[in-house]
Amino acid sequence: MRIRPLLFFSLLIPIQVMAGTVVFTDAQHPPLNLTADTEVVWLDGPDRLQQAIFGDLSSDPQQAALQAQQVIQSPDWPRKQAQIAGAYRQVVHAWEIGLHKYPAVVFDDRDVVYGTADVAQANLHRTQGAD
Repeated sequence: MRIRPLLFFSLLIPIQVMAGTVVFTDAQHPPLNLTADTEVVWLDGPDRLQQAIFGDLSSDPQQAALQAQQVIQSPDWPRKQAQIAGAYRQVVHAWEIGLHKYPAVVFDDRDVVYGTADVAQANLHRTQGAD
């Protein structure tokens, strides 16, 4: 499958700084105790989204290519393509801020608490560590 130039270049555009609280996690570690200003970045989001869009492709390469072409040629493809690019931009942001493992709760793109997707627990650990 060929990556369209628009998709490729949209992946290179840096994502905005995610001020506030961001939980970087996956489906195995669901976030807990979210606040109104908490954003969740699903690090397995691109894979899950592509699975939802393309489904299980055939093991026969020619058949799989035909199945993928049907999705890509659908009128809804531009919206789906934008969703995939957005999901990848969030993963790239995790790399940009130097996230080493997950789950992690990041406060103002600066303070990181690793090993939890629980915002309340991470905030408690963060404030206790500052004393």
